[in-house]
Amino acid sequence: MNPDIFIAHKAQEAVEALYGQKVELGMLQLSPTRKEFEGDYTLVVFPLLKISHLAPDATAQAIGAYITEHNPEIQSFNVVKGFLNICLSPLYWNAVLKDIASAENYGQLPSSGKTIMVEFSSPNTNKPLHLGHIRNNLLGWSVSELLAAAGHNVIKVNLVNDRGIHICKSMLAWLKTANGATPQTSGKKGDHLVGDCYVAFNDIYKKEVAELTEKYVSEGMEAEAAKELAEKNSPSLLEAQQMLFKWENGDPEVRALWEKMNSWVYEGFNKTYGDLGISFDRIYYESQTYLNGKALVQKGLDMGVLERMPDGSVWCDLTADGLDRKLLLRKDGTSVYMTQDLGTAKQRFEEYKLDEEIYVVGNEQNYHFQVLKLILKKLGFDWSDAIYHMSYGMVELPEGKMKSREGTVVDADDLINDMYRTAKETSLELGKLDGMSTEEQEQLFHMIGLGALKYFIIKVDPKKTMLFDPKESIDFNGNTGPFIQYTHARICSILRKAAEQGVDYSADKLSGNVELSAKETRIVKILAGFPDKIAEAAQAHSPALVANYAYELAKEFNQYYHETPILKESDASVMACRLALIDAISRVLRKAMGILGIQLPNKM
Repeated sequence: MNPDIFIAHKAQEAVEALYGQKVELGMLQLSPTRKEFEGDYTLVVFPLLKISHLAPDATAQAIGAYITEHNPEIQSFNVVKGFLNICLSPLYWNAVLKDIASAENYGQLPSSGKTIMVEFSSPNTNKPLHLGHIRNNLLGWSVSELLAAAGHNVIKVNLVNDRGIHICKSMLAWLKTANGATPQTSGKKGDHLVGDCYVAFNDIYKKEVAELTEKYVSEGMEAEAAKELAEKNSPSLLEAQQMLFKWENGDPEVRALWEKMNSWVYEGFNKTYGDLGISFDRIYYESQTYLNGKALVQKGLDMGVLERMPDGSVWCDLTADGLDRKLLLRKDGTSVYMTQDLGTAKQRFEEYKLDEEIYVVGNEQNYHFQVLKLILKKLGFDWSDAIYHMSYGMVELPEGKMKSREGTVVDADDLINDMYRTAKETSLELGKLDGMSTEEQEQLFHMIGLGALKYFIIKVDPKKTMLFDPKESIDFNGNTGPFIQYTHARICSILRKAAEQGVDYSADKLSGNVELSAKETRIVKILAGFPDKIAEAAQAHSPALVANYAYELAKEFNQYYHETPILKESDASVMACRLALIDAISRVLRKAMGILGIQLPNKM
């Protein structure tokens, strides 16, 4: 029983009865009543004046009086300058609770028929996943689950950036510095071993640039020009560029090393994804898609959209569109990120007939996606309008930004382990483990640690840069994952005791005559708004709205729990109603937090 639809139908009946004319539901403007006024929903009567031929206040008064007199579910009304504020009765909210209690998968919206692809993670195979990747993965996963809850067919994909100059830098450093080390001989996860090689390359590169700069300055060159020239002529960088050229031309030795080192990385990535609870419906590899992009570059040259320069490089001139000139092929014929993005987009839209493709990528790539859409449009692909860049802010630490090439990042694996240890220490200090086996405790520590990490990151609006503080995230009070987890466990404890007492609070046993208290009515209103919150959050691509909805609901339950007897209630009908209410809260919390990829324990 959707409240605004119910009121809309009743207002429609009133207009027809009062003025002899049927009004379309689309003309009835309804919204939740503003907090400063009394009421649940407000009807704007101004569009109805051409039917009533009365002043706004008189029209609102007449409609309000009619629906109150003819519908016991409407308790009262008031008029404020042509706005009709309607108060629904506690018995109406009782009926809404019954509907929610009987709903099998409450909050799941009907199928939209749309197919949406969400690309997230998109790691480079030259380093392990870090805190920035964690935000990307958690946002990508949760927005995918959110869109699925909104009724869309969602395809979760990962594009692994497994080729390019950055990969060659790690490969070259392994040859020069690793002495043949493998994950087995070094005892390191494969992605960590390769990441160490990337850092080692940067150390070599910086040393070479410093030496060359000094040499050029000693030969009479200005310092700034000397450094710029040194950066281009670093022997290691030139070797890496030559290695990339060999890779694109199928050199067997380079390809064999590339396959070996990438296999180490994939094994490491899969472990991290598993720990985070992340999975994909399909994985694309840049090494397999970049040729599609090269074919599109040739198409663009044939169309006259792209231009080949005298040195052999290929560019797209976007200056007339207020942007810049964009490189698509280097002078040696090797491709860049944009090249493979063009080809991958075409492949996906052709394969899946997408209604929308969402790229979950940080805001430092805003320009990249502007260019991507514009070039695709110039190449004649109208579906480029269906590409959406879900831009999000970076994650920073109290000590500042992270830099992969300098090795100053928060490693994802280390962070997950730290969250587990902190959850364990906090739980032991609070003594919330009575009656739990060692295995159950271990599961709980992982659940709390991951829940704290995920919730702390997802509750922040994606567009905002956020400061991550692990200690603040694990708190059993306040707007945190553990607070919501503990709330759910508390509800489960009450429901277990009710089951032990044989209390039946199933929807078909609930009495329609129990009048809800003001607090209970408020909670049912929040529950009734859950489907709309799903729709709103999906439209905004913002799982943060669902996270904060779950917190508000958990907070309302805790206030209710402290003020209201449940199992000690003497009236059996009232007790059953209250149990049905808290059971609905637990189910909605599970659905909401499940969208965020967070598990809720039954015991804590």
